[in-house]
Amino acid sequence: MRILVTGSAGHLGEALMRTLPAAGHDPVGVDINPSPFTHHVGSIAEREMVKRCMRGVDAVVHTATLHKPHVATHSRQDFVDTNVTGTLNLLEEAALARVQAFVYTSTTSAFGRALVPPPGAPAAWITEDVTPVPKNIYGVTKVAAEDLCELFHQRFGLPCLVLRTSRFFPEEDDRRETREAYPDLNVKANEFLYRRVDIEDIVTAHLLALDRAPALGFVRYIISATTPFTHEDLAELRTDAPAVLARRVPRYREVYAARGWSMFPGIDRVYDNARARRDLGWQPRYDFATVLELIDAEGVVCSPLARIIGTKGYHAETFADGPYPVE
Repeated sequence: MRILVTGSAGHLGEALMRTLPAAGHDPVGVDINPSPFTHHVGSIAEREMVKRCMRGVDAVVHTATLHKPHVATHSRQDFVDTNVTGTLNLLEEAALARVQAFVYTSTTSAFGRALVPPPGAPAAWITEDVTPVPKNIYGVTKVAAEDLCELFHQRFGLPCLVLRTSRFFPEEDDRRETREAYPDLNVKANEFLYRRVDIEDIVTAHLLALDRAPALGFVRYIISATTPFTHEDLAELRTDAPAVLARRVPRYREVYAARGWSMFPGIDRVYDNARARRDLGWQPRYDFATVLELIDAEGVVCSPLARIIGTKGYHAETFADGPYPVE
């Protein structure tokens, strides 16, 4: 298939552009920034630009977005223009072109305030049935774009799958307290237990979504590493995560001790990827157990694909208090 990939200069866009040809597809990249993987340079907020990009396309993978790191540096109108109007333009042209599949890359940040239970409550078990409560313009516009995908499926029969990805960017944590308390790789290894996913597994999920979209129609999926935790762990995870992890993955203590690492004292949510594994046949490779093996063998916590793409950053400028300013 000839596949339009939006955001082709970004982390996931580049990963898809690198991977799709080996899967027998012909990717066409569009991004507001030029890159070796971008064929069309321009904004998806411009309808005529989108119309030109859609010519001869069989499917769309829409990864282009303004992210959480842009909340403090871009206006709310910028977010609406890119995340809502840009998505609408793509859906309109995709429906007119009668593409076979439209895969929208969303985010677990869409859940917003629903991710943090009140004090004293167990950790939240997050499935696709949890109702989003967006906490910033990023979340609001991502949920709105998801709803547009659902509308175009209902109104025009456009096969649209929404993939809500958890953390996968390699930048340091945006919270100063976390950066000062833990080594960066320690943070990322911990997050694979409940809120992180490797970009190689995200790419695999997108390829499967392209294939399954015509049969599935419209569905939302959480794309996150498979957790070793269960519902029975949720109360204790909130107050003593190291004790739960020691039971579920005893080997972690040896690997962490050798590096002076530690598990977070408590965690507030766990993402459940069961629906994506069931419906898409998705089998993510990079879970916490695999990460422990990588740490032991290579001193890394990510796939070769993630290492090739590396760190891109969110802004042309640097900031004294972290990888990006937090609103």
